[in-house]
Amino acid sequence: MSIRTHADVPHRRYNPLTGEWLLVSPQRARRPWLGAREKAPQADQPHYDPKCYLCPGNTRVNGDVNPPYSGIFVFDNDFPAMLSGAAAAHGVEETSSDLLRATAESGVCRVICFSPRHDLTLAQLNAGEIRAVVDTWASQCEELGARDDISYVQLFENRGEMMGSSNPHPHGQLWANQHVPTEPAKEQQHQLAYLAGDDSAPISNLQSPVSPAGQGPLLLDYLAVEQREGERMVFENDHFVCLVPFWAVWPFEVLLLPKAHIVRIVDMTPAQRDGLADALKRIATRYDNLFEISFPYSMGVHQAPYDGWPHEEWQLHLHFYPPLLRSATVKKFMVGYEMLGQPQRDLTAEQAAERLRGLSEVRFA
Repeated sequence: MSIRTHADVPHRRYNPLTGEWLLVSPQRARRPWLGAREKAPQADQPHYDPKCYLCPGNTRVNGDVNPPYSGIFVFDNDFPAMLSGAAAAHGVEETSSDLLRATAESGVCRVICFSPRHDLTLAQLNAGEIRAVVDTWASQCEELGARDDISYVQLFENRGEMMGSSNPHPHGQLWANQHVPTEPAKEQQHQLAYLAGDDSAPISNLQSPVSPAGQGPLLLDYLAVEQREGERMVFENDHFVCLVPFWAVWPFEVLLLPKAHIVRIVDMTPAQRDGLADALKRIATRYDNLFEISFPYSMGVHQAPYDGWPHEEWQLHLHFYPPLLRSATVKKFMVGYEMLGQPQRDLTAEQAAERLRGLSEVRFA
């Protein structure tokens, strides 16, 4: 059964990917803001920064010298969050209680420079340059996913100081884990339960269609709902859809979803890679146009584990989590109730999608 929500009525929404609820309080958007205001992002960066440890030819902190690269540059993180091999298990010991559990975690952490240009962002790269980034993601996943000591490859980008980026040079990261991390593990659990027809999760809150032949992958069934309703759609191309998810937590959060069933990024065809590159360019440009700044966000690829199983329950997708709420200097805070109760948002997903749909795809036009 469908339950219609209204723009000014507090209500809860369910996230079928994680099994979690969030509170939507649209009436709070009218309250005055006297809290913190962030520093607006620096508008102009130099083409080349001699002090930047990611620019071509520069020396990094560990003494390594970057090659004079002209395209994509990938290197092992100088300060990795995980270690490989025997070093990863050193110092991890059994405890005296089942309530105190720890286990060794090995992995690989790499930095992926999107361009030799220090002054560009994803929104400013052309389609071919972004396609090269997508190809690099796929090749890195293919390499690391073939290793026996890797189960999951997490690709992500933190863009802007507001999201913790320590360097404005256009780059992302790759962390490849021995074990599947918490967030994709939750998504795997709920996608698997949905495909198996497990009714214990309140999927009905999504109005998810069930065909006579049974349910398909959760996100493909969800996409069919969004395409039919239309109000949370932002744009689409031949292979990908950009939408604000019904259960979005961050003010202008979006999902990039393939129209076809794709389990991992390595499974994409050349045409689908072009479609992803196009979608990345278009959403990054729309974000910049929202408040006419270089827009901050955390973005990441969620895909099936690289553990030898087919994982037909999975659907490749990309999350964009941008923090800005009211302007270039007022962000959404995840504090208090969000930390102790559940996520909460003021702007509805439908309102956010309407704002994003109305933006130009020409930067600062």
